[in-house]
Amino acid sequence: MKTMTGFPDYLIASALEVALVEDLGSAGDITTNAIIPADATSRAVIAARKPGRIAGLPIAEAAFRRLDPAIEFRVIIPDGGDVEAGAVVAELSGRTRAILTAERVALNFLGHLSGIATQTYAFVCAIEGTNARICCTRKTTPGLRAFEKYAVRMGGGVNHRFGLFDAVLIKDNHIAAAGGIGPAIERAREGVGHLVKIEVEVDGLGQLEEALRHRIDAALLDNMSLEDLRRAVAMADGRVVLEASGAVTLETVRGIAETGVDLVSSGALTHSSQVLDLGLDFVS
Repeated sequence: MKTMTGFPDYLIASALEVALVEDLGSAGDITTNAIIPADATSRAVIAARKPGRIAGLPIAEAAFRRLDPAIEFRVIIPDGGDVEAGAVVAELSGRTRAILTAERVALNFLGHLSGIATQTYAFVCAIEGTNARICCTRKTTPGLRAFEKYAVRMGGGVNHRFGLFDAVLIKDNHIAAAGGIGPAIERAREGVGHLVKIEVEVDGLGQLEEALRHRIDAALLDNMSLEDLRRAVAMADGRVVLEASGAVTLETVRGIAETGVDLVSSGALTHSSQVLDLGLDFVS
């Protein structure tokens, strides 16, 4: 089985197992099995109904191969590629039952991930010419985070931390519970290894000033005005990475990027992107 870039096979297999069990239950595809002979074979294409950016073809291929290991799957437009409406993304041939039964699971993954890649690419294009990068968050679908963050990369964005385990992000509730920014940072610094980076969420310039007195690697500037973002960039003066976040839209993202921040993060990339309409059509 092929793997998505940077993904071990077991991640794909695990996600597909959940999706196929959900769809097939204990009886399987009773419609297809009643109508289609077991030895029938077919050819089909996956085509874009609307323009967008593709992500998730290897997991779609794996869905078909899970039901027919001998299925032939040929990628026409790979992940990270752009399509116009009507473009053929992939061709496949094999047992008809396998194609029909895996169709919805394959298209669910492919459409969802392609939608994220498409939306991310729109944000990336909107800030072209600035020094900022578009970044995702942990606001992802449970169980699908690795795939959704992959789709962000296919759209030209970059990934924030993958979970609570790989970086420290001190948020407002941490600060409140610790009794202030200083104690929260110092305890975090003492509690993690020297290779772990520390980011602090601040909602004003006063908090940023206090955070900069300590050893931090990044500051998350939450819902700040454009003027305050510009002042924050001047205050930091390149000492830490600055990430702007909060109600970022396609209409506002360029203005935010032009303030000089390093990253603009948006949870909407993964939790609100519209599915890219892709369909499977049988061909003679």
